Amino acid sequence: MSVRVAGVDAPDRRGGWFTDADRRLETVEPPVRSVLEPYASSLTATERITLVPDAHYPFHPSSGMITDPVVVAAVAATLEDWTDADVAVAGASDDRIAFDRTADYLAYESALEGVDAGLVDLAEESRRDEVVTVDGDAVSASIPERLLESTVVAVPTLRPTEAGPVAGGMRALGRLVTSVADADQTAVAATRAVDPALSVLDATTAYGGDPIAADALFAGPTPAVDAVGSSLLGRSIEEDPALRVALDDDPAITVERSADDSDGVDLTALRRRLPDGELPPPDDTNPAVTTAYRLYAAVAGDAVPPQLEQR
Repeated sequence: MSVRVAGVDAPDRRGGWFTDADRRLETVEPPVRSVLEPYASSLTATERITLVPDAHYPFHPSSGMITDPVVVAAVAATLEDWTDADVAVAGASDDRIAFDRTADYLAYESALEGVDAGLVDLAEESRRDEVVTVDGDAVSASIPERLLESTVVAVPTLRPTEAGPVAGGMRALGRLVTSVADADQTAVAATRAVDPALSVLDATTAYGGDPIAADALFAGPTPAVDAVGSSLLGRSIEEDPALRVALDDDPAITVERSADDSDGVDLTALRRRLPDGELPPPDDTNPAVTTAYRLYAAVAGDAVPPQLEQR
């Protein structure tokens, strides 16, 4: 399996953060288009495309904990140029927060302004039961029909899960599926049932114990992209139950530089730069994130997300 990589040319960012979404969009559009190009023919031969980003909670994009909405907007804009397909960005309400509230805090409406792509709450969509064989076990999963009936592109961010393994596209899909199986089996079952066209890994800002400007984008088959992300985070693929099963038939992965990525992404250097750490406690917002978001909200007039409302 092959994964395509492109660097994000942001020489004046200096490891910081552009609060101007238009400026971020201008920076990421060329590499997004570049990593998507090998998949243009398959993405244009469809009537409905569903983008599945990490939009599980309104962490600020500068934390690396969620997909930057402007990366999602760049993917949607590229698809809009290539196809007349109906494009939507999907998430799901849960018992913590409604998806429309998360999308509002993350300013998805603003990010998607000028792009013909809507937001879909999969918690309100009809579902279908599917039975998938995972490592010899029959796994029953309730899956939103939209994911089964459209071309799906996962757009995760580069970060670990609370349990330690890479979050990635498989687990982004697994979060949208209901199953009595464990989270790893559910992620594999969801990926096999949905059969996403590809994943676009947002490594513009990554999280590995601390946020870091990684300035890279990857695209390719979802398990392969997850494996690359796992390697960058210093996680063992063999110790990741979901990846071990998903890659059992085809574990060989190559990373190819996109045609117009003149400088290239030094994967070894990036792996060394990424911090080696875990997620912060779920009930303890990192003080740096709190300060940064309050400053950003004051300057940009953005809403303060719920995890900061009582601070």
